[in-house]
Amino acid sequence: MDEKTADLRDLFVDATGSETVTERQEAERGTLVDRDDEAVDDAVRDLVAAMRERDGFSTPLGDDAYVRVARGRFADEGDAAIAAAIRDGLADTDGDSDVDRDEIDAETVRKARLDLHLVRESDRDVKADGEGDEADPPFEYADLKRLTAAGNSIVECAEELDAEPDEVAKYAAVARTDIASTRANDRFRDAFRDLLTDADIEGSLASDAREDGLREATEDIETDVSL
Repeated sequence: MDEKTADLRDLFVDATGSETVTERQEAERGTLVDRDDEAVDDAVRDLVAAMRERDGFSTPLGDDAYVRVARGRFADEGDAAIAAAIRDGLADTDGDSDVDRDEIDAETVRKARLDLHLVRESDRDVKADGEGDEADPPFEYADLKRLTAAGNSIVECAEELDAEPDEVAKYAAVARTDIASTRANDRFRDAFRDLLTDADIEGSLASDAREDGLREATEDIETDVSL
């Protein structure tokens, strides 16, 4: 097993908890950039489903909506715009019976992004509530992340940072996501990026896939044969 195959195996096992390749996954081999939108959506949907099974999600949105969240994130769409697109998509179909489309807003999308480890830099930009951009932040994000990683509750973090618990809670969710992503070696975040952008991410699986093709990396892997 060469290095690229080993990397793909590790990502697959981490994401799905399985060591076998399904028939559909075997059929979809090829370079990422050669995949059409439908194939990319299938791959993103598989990753979303794996993350849902692994960690659970914090919103009632279905997998298709989560795929839309991931696509919107890498298209630099704002959370409000993504929410509007999801509402429109539900209006055009029978939608998800468990979701009230009128309750899907930017905060719902933000929570969904964090479920997918797709943090924006602006999420880490701590600002004082109700004050302008020039106001000093009530605390530093790095300090909150350190306290969160140490296992402190929101109340404990608020006391340590001399901040309001409500202010801390918003950014603590981001800190927990960053910590979870780091512990997973940022594999889920990078896998979404690899599928949804053409950026040359140094050290990522997408770089290897664009250079040599996934077919080379996974050659000789038979359907339903253990990796």
